[in-house]
Amino acid sequence: MSQENLFKKIVSHCKEYGFVFPSSEIYDGLGAVYDYGQNGVELKNNIKKYWWDSMTLLNENVVGIDSAVFMHPTIWKASGHVDAFNDPLIDNKESKKRYRADVLIEDHLAKFDEKVEKEVQKAKKRFGEAFDEAQYRSTSPKVLETLAQKDAIHERFAKALNDGDLNELRQIIIDCEIVCPISGTKNWTEVRQFNLMFATEMGSTADGAMKVYLRPETAQGIFVNYLNVQKSGRMKIPFGIAQIGKAFRNEIVARQFIFRMREFEQMEMQFFVRPGSELEWFEKWKETRMKWHQNLGFGAAKYRFHDHEKLAHYANAATDIEFEMPFGFKEVEGIHSRTDFDLSSHEQYSGKKLRYFDPELNDSYIPYVVETSIGVDRLFLSILSASYEEEALENGETRVVLKFPAPLAPVKLAVLPLVRKDGLPEVARKIIDELKYEFACQYDEKDSIGKRYRRQDAMGTPFCVTVDHETLTDNMVTIRYRDDMRQERVPISQLKEIIGAKVSMRSLLSGL
Repeated sequence: MSQENLFKKIVSHCKEYGFVFPSSEIYDGLGAVYDYGQNGVELKNNIKKYWWDSMTLLNENVVGIDSAVFMHPTIWKASGHVDAFNDPLIDNKESKKRYRADVLIEDHLAKFDEKVEKEVQKAKKRFGEAFDEAQYRSTSPKVLETLAQKDAIHERFAKALNDGDLNELRQIIIDCEIVCPISGTKNWTEVRQFNLMFATEMGSTADGAMKVYLRPETAQGIFVNYLNVQKSGRMKIPFGIAQIGKAFRNEIVARQFIFRMREFEQMEMQFFVRPGSELEWFEKWKETRMKWHQNLGFGAAKYRFHDHEKLAHYANAATDIEFEMPFGFKEVEGIHSRTDFDLSSHEQYSGKKLRYFDPELNDSYIPYVVETSIGVDRLFLSILSASYEEEALENGETRVVLKFPAPLAPVKLAVLPLVRKDGLPEVARKIIDELKYEFACQYDEKDSIGKRYRRQDAMGTPFCVTVDHETLTDNMVTIRYRDDMRQERVPISQLKEIIGAKVSMRSLLSGL
């Protein structure tokens, strides 16, 4: 199956099984805005709990806040968003479609990697077990030539980004003969900057209204509250403040389902440190965050670091954790050393002192900050993509299964009476009434037992319990495991212990 077809199947699966719906669908939808369905919201909440607990429960020096979406407009002037929160956009004159110039070039560079991988796979098939992949990559003329071409373009691209040279970005697109994905033509406009913030007005009258913005990130709500948290919580450097919340960006080039949306959710933690120690903490948080992702069990090869070509105006180090989506490696989390830019700027614009008195140094200073920032929706998509499998069964059938880590699954247990009579539904209901306080359960009596198993597989339910006629006499049920379809007979009294041990958030957190 091609990656493109796989992605289409995942998007279709999300709607069919209540994970993600197009927003306002009965009115033909709203571009790049999505709603989470009954299973999607549970998966999303479980993902957020995994992050929140890993930050605030496992780190004594990290606490959480929940700041407002609306903030004083000067905050966005101080942060640089009013003047510098832009994307370089380019239009194709034939299709009338608009694209981010940097994304067009990044996608073109990715094709060189794909070309190298094809050469490697061809050579592996040709040479068999005697194939030395490392030697082939370092000596093959075709591979070396392809990488040299990529490096030359990459060098121009990095310089253009750092210099803010929009003309050079367009020239790279022209020189590389990058075509519009829709029209297939190379008839491009000039590249220009577009500010991504949504603006509105706050106030009861037109004359008294104040221009405000929907926040494009959650970080500034942490920075303007840092001293409140530090003093009220008697926090000592180093310490962190975590937050989960909605953010809004007027993405002109919104695409790839929920990967890039106009309304999205972030999980951010700002870690305040002594000046001079920020790069050491940057490396520590890089390691910590990568371990957190890999702890989900999808394999280390699915993740990689990608250092930024162009550092943001506030950063002295930045990297992304990328995940291999069906459409290539893409960013799911950013880790940035933000220096003291934000707090210094807010001190300047507000006129309020935002310094921390360090009793060990007997000195006051503006802390430096290391940030970890995850897009919840992107992480949701990465987990769903990695969990989606189509398995061929021995009887010739195919099952679609979502192999979520059990603690993240929307429904943990489905209880299925074999038939809808003879007292079996009553026993099934009694089991749910007992276990629903411990974890999410679902009762299902429609269709054959096989169809019900398939339905639960497609939702990602890790455990199914079947109540049959023997249950009435021996108080035992058949528990069926999602991943290997293994079945075993267990006492009803042991269900809480068997399932609870696998689906508790502790089972994930203990791996960190």
